[in-house]
Amino acid sequence: MKAFSCRVCGNALYFENSICMSCSSHLGFSREEKTIVPVDQHGQYADATGSVWHVCANLSLSGCTWLTDVPGGRCFSCDLTRTRPSDDDIKGLTEYSIAETAKRRLIVELDGLGFAIRARADDPDTGLAFDLLSSVQEKVVTGHADGIITVDLAEGNDVHRERLRVSMDEPYRTMLGHFRHEIGHFFWQQLVTGDLLTQFRELFGDDRASYADAVDRHYSAGAPAGWRDDYISQYATMHPWEDFAETFAHYLHICDTIETASAHGLATVSAPSAFTSFRDLVNGVWIPLSIALNQINRSMGKGPLYPFVIPSPVLDKLEFVARLPRL
Repeated sequence: MKAFSCRVCGNALYFENSICMSCSSHLGFSREEKTIVPVDQHGQYADATGSVWHVCANLSLSGCTWLTDVPGGRCFSCDLTRTRPSDDDIKGLTEYSIAETAKRRLIVELDGLGFAIRARADDPDTGLAFDLLSSVQEKVVTGHADGIITVDLAEGNDVHRERLRVSMDEPYRTMLGHFRHEIGHFFWQQLVTGDLLTQFRELFGDDRASYADAVDRHYSAGAPAGWRDDYISQYATMHPWEDFAETFAHYLHICDTIETASAHGLATVSAPSAFTSFRDLVNGVWIPLSIALNQINRSMGKGPLYPFVIPSPVLDKLEFVARLPRL
């Protein structure tokens, strides 16, 4: 994430700010300009071409600050959500806001990395849409199927999510992490075809292996011995699809954190794209940076920020993800 500042007073801003805490200017995020801009008392912003943009209709509902060209309409990010909690599900709506915040961060990063997003409205068969469902009212399983990403909004509850993290022996579990993992499944289906599929199978394994059998095996026997030599996580050992999704998520973790660190003067690289080899970026920038961040977290009495080790085979997989074509 880049660093943002108020165009009116120069005060530093967070990506989620709807009001500048210094000068009280109302703000909106322009996806077209990739920055935060001031809006007037009517929630409108006129760009350099004279086009008028409007704050998303979901500002009060989910805290969305994004701009849309439709008065009273929803922004690109909110339009991707096909299903949300009902208006009488107070708990679900609170968790829905947390999920939408994570989704907006995901979309900004995908835009910056050049991954084009085909929405369901434009591609009814495999286009992207989100079902953000409240397990208060129904049983929800987070996952992806032919462009539809389903997210259990209970993952926005810190106690619930931490309980699952511990029970499943995971070192890391966040709402943003779920979005990054599931979008990996989406882009596998969109991008890994032809010769890339052959390369994929050489690195990750045969995706034609029974997924149901893999799930049963994983949850009955766990990860194989020595898994750390070839995989980024235990979950990645389940099936080549999950290995790819976990790797894709870590690619996004690394790129976003490096960009944020660079924007705040904590890393010298201008952007991950400045490196022709993702392996070189990981070895030259990410590993030293993550060690420093882990030590900073420990200085605050917390666990490591990035509790993972990246073996050489995972570097090869990350390189594969980094070289995927952009639509």
